[in-house]
Amino acid sequence: MNLLRSVYKIWGCLLVASPLVAWAVAPAIRFETEPGRPIVSHLGWDTEGGGRANTNLLQAGTGVNLRVRIAGQWQAGAGFRTVREGSGRNGFRYRLVVAPEAELIWNLEPKNGSLGMKISGRGKGWPRVEGLELVFPFDPRVTPTTVLPQTWNEDGSLLLPTLISAPDFGQMLLSGKNGSHLKARLEGSRANHTVNLVVELPGLRENETCALSLTPVQLPAPRGLKDKSLWAAARRGWFGALQCSAKWGDAGNPFSAPAGMLANNVISDPASCSLWFYADQAFWTPELAPDISAMPLVRRTLDWWLDHKVLPDGEMICYWDKAHFLDANSGPLIAAWDYVEVTGDQDWLARRIERLEVIADFLARRDVDGDGLVEATQSGNYGTLKEPARSCAWWDALNCGHKDSYSNALIYRAWRCLAELEARLKRDKQAARYQQLADRLKAGYFKTLFNPQTGWLAWWKSEDGALHDYASPVINGLAIEYGLVEPARGREILARLRKKIQEVGFTRFDLGVPPMLVPVRRGDYLLPDAAGCPKREDGTDTFGYYMNGAVTAGQVLHFLAAHYVVGEAAEADKILRAMLERQAHGGFQNGAVNAYPQGIDWTTWDGRPAGYEGYLADSFRFLQAVLLREPTFRERLYRPLSPPREKP
Repeated sequence: MNLLRSVYKIWGCLLVASPLVAWAVAPAIRFETEPGRPIVSHLGWDTEGGGRANTNLLQAGTGVNLRVRIAGQWQAGAGFRTVREGSGRNGFRYRLVVAPEAELIWNLEPKNGSLGMKISGRGKGWPRVEGLELVFPFDPRVTPTTVLPQTWNEDGSLLLPTLISAPDFGQMLLSGKNGSHLKARLEGSRANHTVNLVVELPGLRENETCALSLTPVQLPAPRGLKDKSLWAAARRGWFGALQCSAKWGDAGNPFSAPAGMLANNVISDPASCSLWFYADQAFWTPELAPDISAMPLVRRTLDWWLDHKVLPDGEMICYWDKAHFLDANSGPLIAAWDYVEVTGDQDWLARRIERLEVIADFLARRDVDGDGLVEATQSGNYGTLKEPARSCAWWDALNCGHKDSYSNALIYRAWRCLAELEARLKRDKQAARYQQLADRLKAGYFKTLFNPQTGWLAWWKSEDGALHDYASPVINGLAIEYGLVEPARGREILARLRKKIQEVGFTRFDLGVPPMLVPVRRGDYLLPDAAGCPKREDGTDTFGYYMNGAVTAGQVLHFLAAHYVVGEAAEADKILRAMLERQAHGGFQNGAVNAYPQGIDWTTWDGRPAGYEGYLADSFRFLQAVLLREPTFRERLYRPLSPPREKP
């Protein structure tokens, strides 16, 4: 044992068999304290009971610590003369001398994978402590630890209880004694790679005590799941898609993220085009822990976008100040359906329906030639997408525009979802209108975007009439999944794409599948030198990097789901099981990196980093395939895509 500090850890030893790995199910927690300073210098946990508690989740050189306000001045707990007592097995006690004959007592009491903390005042002449704060300084480069609280306040603060979610390590429930709703703040810096959870404790008098606990949480399998054999493998990463942003950057800068928005990661951007990713994940997980549900997080984020990021013509900003993204409008519509379907919140829907119509009608007006498809403002013509512009969709470094397969598939689902929401409110005329818009889009989709020379859908058809075809498993998978391609034709397309995967030599199915199987030509990329942009005209020099053929796990979901929809589960299961094996070892993120090409949110075909975020919440939505393997789960999620027809 290091003589300068003491270590306490609890390990579980109960194992259960899984087709993938042996899973240790008893949670483990580890913390280290220092004798001369009231600091927990190491805090780690593994709610699946493995060895990851040995990894420190805290910033190097810091630790969980107290701040004390006396006579209007905040003082670091480490600045007071301190005595540490205890052996470790039964915990530790710090005695901070805050005044002559007055002490602040901080007890740390581990038990059964949990950690209890009590802070109290003791001694003669006890001064009034005007404020206390308990600070958890997490390091997002280890993993982007965030919080999923019971309540976010309007001022960006949060109320306990809250889950502290450390992706790939697990979730701990932080709560006050007897359910006290203490206030906290989540503050971070993207530039400095910091995330601080600051819990505001009440001021104390003599013999008064404030108590907190950290308790491990394991997510049960969603209700109705028949085959639970893969759930243990999916459970560790499931929360990864739910990343609430810290307050970071300049609050007056429109590029900064408000606290509590579902975002790329805790110190990255929220994006309206991605909101449906998180909402679909939350759809299956309404309760994360007792009194904490996922859908209020969706509603808070959705309301912020609807209230603050819609332009006068109904177009929604996607991220930063970037507009002209078609999925910036369709994503919130899908998320709204997810929220109402789970919660049944008719009051919210009645308040927001007209705002939802505003963003839906913007899309309807973008069918500029009347063929049913929604045209982007970007032409998609070769060589036309140049900085600082972006494309029309989440794939913002590609030159996709005009008639875009990805965007129109999402718009189709969005209009179907909105039609069902209108029907809930008995707005039959409006419901019929959005159904008709969806019907017309479907009628024109396949015949416009199918490439008879390759036998699958092209990515986009540009304004000059050219098909831009990159042999995309993701784009074709999405269209098949949503019923824009009939099942028989879908099976043919999937078979051709699997054959193409073999021909190009891709074998790393633990990574997923690439979004395109051939290089993106230079003129079909964001010019002149965006991340992944090739210098060669044929795109081969950067093939496998970022959006020129690198693999990102979240988008693989649609290729998997398409196979389940058309009845070819075995083909998808081979990929899914390989990806779950990788997820078991934390292989889909390497912390909040924010440096291209060091992030493994995208990887080359041999698994090397090819992205920049490092951690992208989107990546973990491939885990939904564990549920969508089963017909009852598909029927519920896809119900708006197959609306009941009136009898003749």
